[in-house]
Amino acid sequence: MAEYAKDAVLVLLEATPAGELTKSAAGLIGAASQVGTPIAVLVGAEKLAHDAAALGAGTVLVAPAGEGLTVPAVDALAAAVELVDPDAVLTAHSIEGREVAGRLAARRRSGLCVDAIGVSRDDEGVIAHHSVYGGSYDVDASVTWGAPIITVRQGSIEARADAVADPVIETLEVAPSGRKAAAVGAVAEAAVSSSRPELRGAAKVVSGGRGLGSEEGFALVEQLADALGAAVGASRAAVDAGYVPASFQVGQTGVSVSPQLYIALGISGAIQHKAGMQTAKTIVAINKDGDAPIFDIADFGVVGDLFTVVPQLIAALEAKRK
Repeated sequence: MAEYAKDAVLVLLEATPAGELTKSAAGLIGAASQVGTPIAVLVGAEKLAHDAAALGAGTVLVAPAGEGLTVPAVDALAAAVELVDPDAVLTAHSIEGREVAGRLAARRRSGLCVDAIGVSRDDEGVIAHHSVYGGSYDVDASVTWGAPIITVRQGSIEARADAVADPVIETLEVAPSGRKAAAVGAVAEAAVSSSRPELRGAAKVVSGGRGLGSEEGFALVEQLADALGAAVGASRAAVDAGYVPASFQVGQTGVSVSPQLYIALGISGAIQHKAGMQTAKTIVAINKDGDAPIFDIADFGVVGDLFTVVPQLIAALEAKRK
């Protein structure tokens, strides 16, 4: 039987429908490298083992896809926990990652820490760091028994691990648990209608609020996003007003993001919106109301008419590229 590092941290990596590792993979392995030795787990994606190694996983455990949704990944991760005896298990705070983490925690009676924005270690073990109550408090969480299972907010981890040139790739023996799982029917990849980055996990986000005034006015957000190569987001007020679909909403009842750069255009900064974006590394706010709450958390603020300021900013960005 192979021997594993005593400070091993299991990382469940997901694949996109196109057969690539999701963007969260680099951050997950980077987070694991901060507190121990990353060991990646891939389910039904054996060909991505070397991609995982390029992100810093020295050991990669590969398991068959199995039948049904989610349960095969839980079975594989449970088998990996038995084999490795890790100090922690990390998954992405994605739809699949959350479900796998919850099921695994229930099955193993382990402590579950959700939506972490960072991890660290002390003498007792691995600690999860959270931003809670709409970002009003930073909270550290640990478990009193066993290895914590932690879901990590996508885009929140800046750390990256060094690539591994010669990884150890092992086939993980998994005994199907027989637990109930939703059946997989016909699978078709949704057509991509935009060349912009996906909002969740994007490195740059430009969001617009009610201050844009109309669906036509919201086009200014898209123009700035395209100039920066950023994803497009929106406040709930902009969504409720019909400027953009609900999938654009950033906030407590929308998508939580932690980009390197977040630009808020015409957003007042209600607590529900701040809850979904104030862990961004750099926040820039443009609003004609100098007393808007968004300026309380902004690193840079411009008090002015966004319809005057933003076109000048776009022109400056375009001129810089020439």
